[in-house]
Amino acid sequence: MIDLRFLRENPEAVRASQRTRGEDPALVDALLEADAARRAAVATADNLRAEHKAMGKVIGKASKEERPALLAAATDMSAKVKEAELAQHAADADLDAAQRAISNVVGEGAPAGGEDDYVVLETVGTPPVFDFEPKDHLELGEALHLIDMERGAKVSGSRFYFMTGYGALLQMGLLQLAAQKAVANGFTMMIPPVLVRPEIMAGTGFLGQHSAEVYHLEEDDLYLVGTSEVPLAGYHSEEILDLSAGPKRYAGWSSCFRREAGSYGKDTRGIIRVHQFDKVEMFVYTTPDQAEAEHQRLLAWEREMLDAIDVPYRVIDVAGGDLGSSAARKFDCEAWVPTQQTYRELTSTSNCTTFQARRLSVRYRDENGKAQVAATLNGTLATTRWIVAILENHQQADGSVRVPEALVPFVGTDVLTP
Repeated sequence: MIDLRFLRENPEAVRASQRTRGEDPALVDALLEADAARRAAVATADNLRAEHKAMGKVIGKASKEERPALLAAATDMSAKVKEAELAQHAADADLDAAQRAISNVVGEGAPAGGEDDYVVLETVGTPPVFDFEPKDHLELGEALHLIDMERGAKVSGSRFYFMTGYGALLQMGLLQLAAQKAVANGFTMMIPPVLVRPEIMAGTGFLGQHSAEVYHLEEDDLYLVGTSEVPLAGYHSEEILDLSAGPKRYAGWSSCFRREAGSYGKDTRGIIRVHQFDKVEMFVYTTPDQAEAEHQRLLAWEREMLDAIDVPYRVIDVAGGDLGSSAARKFDCEAWVPTQQTYRELTSTSNCTTFQARRLSVRYRDENGKAQVAATLNGTLATTRWIVAILENHQQADGSVRVPEALVPFVGTDVLTP
């Protein structure tokens, strides 16, 4: 949720953010009204409670003759207090709903526009030039017995697959390399639960505009996570952290599940857009003043991983209209996919400022010992989709694929052959 104090002092900035996102700026006025109504309801209830308390003292000192009338007045006042408290509870609920309806304020410097209005910050490496007709990742994966889409569909339906043989080792090696790099950079490695409660899923912002992408187990009222960002964000919910020694950094290794509800007919071939995949995700709790610098560090760690698998990629600054509801700023790294002649997203890192932590009540103590809302950030360190870029960029004329040097110890061979 956005900071109400910031909203009161900078309503036009929040309206501008809403417009940048392509969302309704009128929600800002609705939130301001709900905020004012809630503060008025609190004041009314407080005043009535104070009057009721004062009447109790008067009754205690009253004479026997005065007491019946005072008791009747106190009973009437008690009813008014209860009514005011009910009104306050209703105002609290209205404020919470209005506050949750507004996405995080877009960070300064984020490009304006939508999905196609990103800014390319840097391009690394040169797309390969083949002297043969390159195969796409699925053709390579099937020929090398790395990927089995047919049996995945037989067992689970469309957009499911088996990673087999060296394909399984390639994925496991990729994630293990990511885990090693995360630990070397001060992250605590985690294997989190992949089913979470509604309040945790909502707290991270995935039950708003992304709710159609989430699998829900109705009988248990639990949600399958689409990223380990969700359980890691909930890990310290309702806690006050000690951040005096610096950020708390976690790396979650988990399977991830997405319904891909809005992608009918899009990326149906291969493992680019699937319902289940594995990922190592970085997640950080820090102080708001350190969040921007931490965001740059997360991006640097993502780039270090991409350099290790030796694929051409570019870094883009995502436009405000293409940000998720929790993100104030986001950078993506996109790898070159030869058979598509374009770059496709492999990593994403978002600065969520205090938006998620406010929803989940994650705080820290400042230098004066006062509890303040923490900031959260996340970033992808490796995921199944990376195999697409590895196979296509490292393929050779004879149909084999060269294994990136950093992954050879995990895969057990330097070349995957038919």
